[in-house]
Amino acid sequence: MGRSIFAFTRDLRLRDHAGLAEAARHGDVVAALVIDPITAARLRQSPRRAAFYCVAVRSLDSDLRALGSRLIVRRGSPGTILRSLARAVGASAVVWSVSYDAKSVRADRDLQATLEEAGLRAGPIHDAPAVPPEDTALARSDAGAGYRALVPYHERWRSLIPLALAPDVTFASVEITSEALPDIAEFGSRADLPLDASEAHARARLDSFLDSAALQYAIARTDPANGMTSHLSADLSFGTISARTVVHAVCERLSDPFLLAEERTSLRLFLRSLAQRDFFLQLAWYNESLEEHPLQEKMRDFAFSRTHPQLDAWRRGRTGFPLVDAGIRELRETGWMHPRVRAIAASFLCFDLGVDWRVGRDEWDHYLIEDTPALATGNWQWVAGVGADLAAYPRIYNPLKQARRFDPLGTYVRRWIPEIATFPDQAILDPAIGRRAKQMSLPLFGGSDYPLPVLDHERSARAFLERYAREVVSA
Repeated sequence: MGRSIFAFTRDLRLRDHAGLAEAARHGDVVAALVIDPITAARLRQSPRRAAFYCVAVRSLDSDLRALGSRLIVRRGSPGTILRSLARAVGASAVVWSVSYDAKSVRADRDLQATLEEAGLRAGPIHDAPAVPPEDTALARSDAGAGYRALVPYHERWRSLIPLALAPDVTFASVEITSEALPDIAEFGSRADLPLDASEAHARARLDSFLDSAALQYAIARTDPANGMTSHLSADLSFGTISARTVVHAVCERLSDPFLLAEERTSLRLFLRSLAQRDFFLQLAWYNESLEEHPLQEKMRDFAFSRTHPQLDAWRRGRTGFPLVDAGIRELRETGWMHPRVRAIAASFLCFDLGVDWRVGRDEWDHYLIEDTPALATGNWQWVAGVGADLAAYPRIYNPLKQARRFDPLGTYVRRWIPEIATFPDQAILDPAIGRRAKQMSLPLFGGSDYPLPVLDHERSARAFLERYAREVVSA
């Protein structure tokens, strides 16, 4: 039987793996990892991201060694390296998982052309989404365009939920030199290495979530204080677990006849969040320009600012709006932010400050562990009202009302803004109270250097909507 090469990218696991299943069709599999310039640049963006990646790669190599194989590591141009490696190990095919951001899509096309010109079978495979873009697009008359609205996409997606894959893979043991496994130092990182960046830990995280927290997901997704969302974003991003595995496990959990109605609702909402993840991936797959240009044509001439006098306050979590600032501080300290708070903090940047969504996306990219640029772009465009959200007017979140609704006791805010932890609930929920207290020199508020609100939200939101109505709606 022949040999193939599988080139790992953001799919650092051995189970339920579409790419490995395809590679196994061509023979024994040689496991390779090419750290190309795009990957290296992405890892240099965030120290925690680099740390997660390095540990996950180390874990993957350990799993391969347990099977009598190992990971062959190279650094440089994938086309040149994989062509040479195929000759060295006698492989007739090279398989890899595609990415969805524009730079990676173009790099994948170049790689495929280079390998095919060398007489090799080149197999780019969809592995990151639970349902590949082409599968959902087949239901459309314009199948080459994909979906631009989430609701019809979700309906189609639900009918295509796949089973997890169980590929029969034999890994080759080859006598060939390998470069060193990646280390955080080469990406300029000094972050402490996390201990849970592996396929085994990802599966344990999923199992723990489905045992209990997933049954309260309807609450957890809007309650930043309880911390009971899945926390699988980095694992899905680097492929230490597959989206198919997660979807299949949730569907199995839903089959429990003893679940309460509200527990079923929670599981279905979590499934919908996975569908939305696939939706943004397919959106990027069919629209390569999204990285820099709004999906909505009507918004392409609507100019957001690239700066604002209070932009740095937003970046540092010092806007004087506690829920916004708590989210930014959580991100900077942990590499993750609660999904509801992400939307609120992003809305504040785009509508209160009027700053371009790309500025926010690129700022957060320095801190997030997860590494899925297509998802970041899709979510930021959605919040900014320039993407797939087809509402007539932008959805502008009032950070004070959101705090009263989703953090009414100030638990989340107190966790991340210790300088106001002793303030009364009402002073946390309404900065105007804190302003008056400071002006009156009340002792309770005297020792805090937490800033007053940097702007009037109602006035800023109204000004943005008036401009939107003038330049977009009436145009």
